[in-house]
Amino acid sequence: MIVYLKELWSYRELIYSLVVRDLKVRYKNSVLGIVWSWLNPLLMMLIFTFVFGVLWKNVNMPHYHIFYLSAVLPWNFFSGSVMGGLFSIINNGHLVKKVYFPREVLPISIVISNMVNFIIALPVFFCLAWISGHRLTMWTLLLPLPILIQVTFTLGIVFILSTLEVYYRDTHMLMDVIMQGWFFLTPVIYSVDILTDHATLFGITFNPRIWLFRLNPMASIINTYQDILYRGHATALDFLARTSVTAFLVLIGGYWIFRRFSDQFGETL
Repeated sequence: MIVYLKELWSYRELIYSLVVRDLKVRYKNSVLGIVWSWLNPLLMMLIFTFVFGVLWKNVNMPHYHIFYLSAVLPWNFFSGSVMGGLFSIINNGHLVKKVYFPREVLPISIVISNMVNFIIALPVFFCLAWISGHRLTMWTLLLPLPILIQVTFTLGIVFILSTLEVYYRDTHMLMDVIMQGWFFLTPVIYSVDILTDHATLFGITFNPRIWLFRLNPMASIINTYQDILYRGHATALDFLARTSVTAFLVLIGGYWIFRRFSDQFGETL
């Protein structure tokens, strides 16, 4: 593992070049260019704010648009990384088959470029919060923590999916459905507080709120963003600690799977 990481570090300039290339391609021939990093979440915010703030008014949630933005920005970072990173190997098959370099450079560059896109959009959130009179607290300084955990978890997922896509081209079709379901199982458009404490399924009674966090690391990550950016207080450290461990294990497992099959990518493609 140490040898792999040293080799990966020696290719850091290649990662930088790929990130820059991805960002340029993302906005190539676009009239508004990088402004779409701000407009996309803002337009979605207007739609959901109208639905949940006007048509279906939630009186217990002031500044719903701030609540939504604090969740949808990191969610877009995650979904963009997953669905983009999934194709990172097959879309660069011409490089994989001709030139030697650590193959993990490709999915890593996708995740980093989406993280940069996420960071670019953050100033819009802060400006909108200030204009709306939403008071940010000192807990906002902890923002790098959920970002680090999310990057760790996302990289692990992308390593696994990019490997699967090389061998099973139906992977992206399945992930289209999974990501839609994953979105609604993550507290992006709703607060986790509205979930019931008791539910029964197949005769088994359980606490949906607790199991949502236990089985869905993104629920804990998104809730952390909401705690420090919207609610303005420290997040639940026990769930965050578990999520950190889960994210690290997913990264290690995903990286092992990726390295296990990466030598065969050229032949398979």
